[in-house]
Amino acid sequence: MCIYSVYINIYRICTWRENMLKLENISKYLGSFRLKDISLELPDGYILGLIGENGAGKTTLLRLLAGLYIKDEGSIEIDHLEYEDTEAAVKQKIGAVFHGDLFDVRDTLCCNARRYGQFYRDYEDGLMESYMTDFRLDAGKKYGQLSKGEKLKFAFAFALSHKPKLLLLDEPAANFDRDFREIFQDILRKYTENGENSVILSTHITSDIDRIADYLLYLEKGRQVMYGDIESIRGNYRMAAGEEYKIRLLKDRVVHLEKGEFGAKALVRNSGRPYDPMLKVWEPSIEELMYHMAKRENGGGMREAGQKGRV
Repeated sequence: MCIYSVYINIYRICTWRENMLKLENISKYLGSFRLKDISLELPDGYILGLIGENGAGKTTLLRLLAGLYIKDEGSIEIDHLEYEDTEAAVKQKIGAVFHGDLFDVRDTLCCNARRYGQFYRDYEDGLMESYMTDFRLDAGKKYGQLSKGEKLKFAFAFALSHKPKLLLLDEPAANFDRDFREIFQDILRKYTENGENSVILSTHITSDIDRIADYLLYLEKGRQVMYGDIESIRGNYRMAAGEEYKIRLLKDRVVHLEKGEFGAKALVRNSGRPYDPMLKVWEPSIEELMYHMAKRENGGGMREAGQKGRV
């Protein structure tokens, strides 16, 4: 074995991580909606960005992981525990933030935290109080008097206060102001720094995914279109801008092309082959990737993946 191979093997051993989440062919039927055949593995210590248009199935998937829905098909494993066999133990490992009044509207924040905190063995009242102070929440105020953004901040504080291994966040950031979004992102980074905790963040704010996510899951009409680590996914695509006929020469590499007044712009598969020097070429942002994937002609029929993870 050459010395290079030895170093590679040492690197893999040192950086290898267990899976926080493993899904195999998860499906859920809700009336006419179908969440179908979701399969992925998310290692410990990473943030997964969950994206898709409204009605794609993001909330349905998060509710399945939180145990609020029962799957119709497939298997869910969280931190090596099967949901079906150890539901109570799995729920101890999960912290979740969803929209809606999930706490008692008549009670104060302090009373709500203590009442529901007793169901989590690792809940710390002092930690909850610290988060409420940091988030500028009045512990003596009734939950029903909070704004939507304040309710989500309270739910986030409560989720963190029982020290879960996996955070499930259903689009909370849209109701946060810019300053708190910075705090929110910083907390998520620090939360995963130990290499043991993971996050699934559903959001329409794609710039947040660009800034903090390590993995990306793109859902479309209940189906998994794309999953993988973000760097590999970005490496698989390029944005190309210039004269339309030059872009069309890329043929089947073009995922979606959009004409403009002074030329055209397209999302293309990156084959590694050189591009026409007259084209402007760059790595796509998550917003560009999501926009052009949603606009492509065969929407819902194509599955793409990064080099890591499975689809």
